[in-house]
Amino acid sequence: MPSFTCQTCGAAFEVPAKSLAKYPGWTPRACRAHRKDSKHKATSGSAGAAAPAARPRAARSAPASAPRGPLPAAVAHHGHSPETGVFTDGSASPNPGPGGWGVVWVQDGRVLAEHAGHEPHTTNNRMELTALIVAYELLPADSTATVYSDSRLCVDTLTKWAAAWEKRGWKKRDGEIKNLELVQRLWALKKARPGVRLEWIAAHVGHRWNERADALATSWMRGSR
Repeated sequence: MPSFTCQTCGAAFEVPAKSLAKYPGWTPRACRAHRKDSKHKATSGSAGAAAPAARPRAARSAPASAPRGPLPAAVAHHGHSPETGVFTDGSASPNPGPGGWGVVWVQDGRVLAEHAGHEPHTTNNRMELTALIVAYELLPADSTATVYSDSRLCVDTLTKWAAAWEKRGWKKRDGEIKNLELVQRLWALKKARPGVRLEWIAAHVGHRWNERADALATSWMRGSR
């Protein structure tokens, strides 16, 4: 099987040739232990890992426009990828640990805006939520854009759970709401932009702009900001 090197831990890993054949031009960048899908399974059913004791500063307070250089080879367009919308991503490595977020807004394949930021100590879910906050803040109140996130947890939080939590005074039936201040802020932005749709998009399967958001979210690791 073809072998690759994980950009997170440096370990070698293999991917079946039939999997590569499904997405021409895709270059796997993470081993199984560091794939984003694994973190979502580990945190399923809650609003994320508990915030670190020292609350990090709000990443949105000083967003940095990310360089718009050529897209990496792994971000090839395969025809099935959405070409219009706001794409978000966030991660921490390790989790908790240093992390970053990225947002790219595109219209018919043309980049309208890109932003990225990072925190010295945070969690995957805090960065995912922060990226969504930045995305909603980019959009005007009357927008009908679609916002894409590859975090099922964040999408479910906004589309399934937040309304009920608010009615109960921001309380869950079984435990605390993790990252509550970010969830509340994002929920307020979502209500203020009723025409904006929030949709889940699969990670690391060749979706062009999801991969771009991922590259922005991890740009701090490469010192490219």
